[in-house]
Amino acid sequence: MAKRTYATDQLEVHWDSGRCIHTGWCAKALIEVFNTEQHPWIQLDAGSLEEIVEVVENCPSGALTYTRLDDGPQERTQVPATIVPWPKGPYFVRGSFEVEDRHGETFDTGPRATLCRCGASANHPFCDLSHRESGFANYPRVSSPPEAD
Repeated sequence: MAKRTYATDQLEVHWDSGRCIHTGWCAKALIEVFNTEQHPWIQLDAGSLEEIVEVVENCPSGALTYTRLDDGPQERTQVPATIVPWPKGPYFVRGSFEVEDRHGETFDTGPRATLCRCGASANHPFCDLSHRESGFANYPRVSSPPEAD
């Protein structure tokens, strides 16, 4: 899994291929900057800083993050964190969160992630799109507990 940084004098955009679920949201929003048909696939000079920051903050998996070098605001973390099950797909996590291993050691933090809920990912706990091949279907919503007598 590769991690790369693309930079200008005002902005660094970080890409973690191990987190990317290839939704293409970045390319759909700003194809001039995020285009897998070009090399390198991220061309920061092709868009405005504000446009790029907005697109990166909408990356569902957190594979794209940024660091502003111009003293502008860094990404604000949503508080409280939210977890939204995507239809027939992963949990979308937004906000300040930590992912811990079974020993309680933090190995990843927010502000965004897509977590596997089908059980087939080879990149646990993150989604790797295995749900598409596994035949995963949504689980029914958990009902409220019965009233106490």
